[in-house]
Amino acid sequence: MDLGLKSKEECTFDAVSLGEVMLRLDPGEGRIKTARSFRAWEGGGEYNVIRGLRRCFGMKTAVLTAFADNEVGKLMEDFILQGGVDTSLIKWMKTDGIGRVCRNGINFTERGFGIRGALGCSDRANTAISKATAADFDFEYIFGELGVRWLHTGGIYAALSETSSETVIEAIKTAKKYGTIVSYDLNYRPSMWSAIGGQEKAQEVNKEIAKYVDVMIGNEEDFTACLGFEVEGNDANLKELNLDGYKKMINEAAKTYPNFKVVATTLRTVKTATVNDWSAICWADGEIYKAAQYDGLEIMDRVGGGDSFASGLVYGLMTTGDPEKAVNYGAAHGALAMTTPGDTTMASLKEVEGIMSGAGARVKR
Repeated sequence: MDLGLKSKEECTFDAVSLGEVMLRLDPGEGRIKTARSFRAWEGGGEYNVIRGLRRCFGMKTAVLTAFADNEVGKLMEDFILQGGVDTSLIKWMKTDGIGRVCRNGINFTERGFGIRGALGCSDRANTAISKATAADFDFEYIFGELGVRWLHTGGIYAALSETSSETVIEAIKTAKKYGTIVSYDLNYRPSMWSAIGGQEKAQEVNKEIAKYVDVMIGNEEDFTACLGFEVEGNDANLKELNLDGYKKMINEAAKTYPNFKVVATTLRTVKTATVNDWSAICWADGEIYKAAQYDGLEIMDRVGGGDSFASGLVYGLMTTGDPEKAVNYGAAHGALAMTTPGDTTMASLKEVEGIMSGAGARVKR
C-alpha cells in the first residue's frame, strides 16, 4: 500500500513523538508499597514508540516533550540519550525548588505475577509537558523546515491537561500540512480523564483528533471508551476473544473515519499476569490482516508491550508498505518487549525477524 510517505532525503527525522516522558521507578520482583529500593528507567506511551523505532529498528527519531529544568529533568534527558533518541526538540521550563511552577512526572510500576496483576501508581500532575502549549513548540519549523516523515502521539498525552489535547490537534494539523504521516494510539486511561470530564470528555477529544489521523491504534477498551466502537460478544475479562467482533469493530471505525489508512488493534487473552495469548490485527485498503498467534506467551513485564507493537507496526509500514508484514513486525516486537523489564524494548531487529520466521528459544552461543 502507498501511504504517501515522504522520502528520507527530504527529512531530518524518520519519526518524532509528542507526549510525556516520566521517570519510572520499578521495585523489581517486589511491591511498591513494601519496596526499599527501586530501579530507575524512562518511559511514556508516546515516547516508547519512537524509542523502539530508534533502538530496535535503527531509525532516526526525536522526542517532542517538556521537562522542568532541574536535576531530575537532566536525568531523564540522559536516559533518552542512552536510547539514541534526539533531544534537541525538548522544551526546558524554568521551575522553582519544589515544583509549584512545574515538575517532572514519576511513574511507580510493579510488574505483577500469576494471579496478581501489574500495578501502576503515577505522580504526574503539574508536570512541564502538561503545562506546555502549542506555542512552546515551533511546529512550523519542525515539520516545515526540518522535515519529519512520521509523527506519533496518543491519548495518554491528550488526557494530561485541558491544553494538551489542543497541542495534539495543532501538532497533527501542522504535520498533515507538510505531508507527515500521523499515527495515534488511543491508550485510554480512566484515571487520567476523570479530572477533566471522564469518558464523555475522552470521546469528545478523541473523536476530534481521529479526523486527522492516518494510522489509528488501540485495544478493545480504547476503541470503546474513546471512539464508541464495541466488540460484540467478547468476554468481559478478555479470557476469550471474538475475532469476528474485532473485525466488525475495525471495519466500522474505518468506515466512520475515511481518513484512516490503517487501523490496528492488539489481541490479548489474559490467562494470568505472566501468561497471555497475544496477537494483533490491522485493516488497510479494505482488507483485514491477522498477525501470528503467540499462545501461552510468558511475560516478565507487560508495560510497554502495546507501544512496542506500535513501533513494529510503524516500522513495517514505513519500510515494506505491506500491512500483513507490518502487523507481524508489531506483534513479534511487542511479544519480545514483554520478556524484558522496563517500558522500552531491549530487542533487536534480527531477533524480531527471527521470531517472525519461527525461531525458537534455544540457547544461542
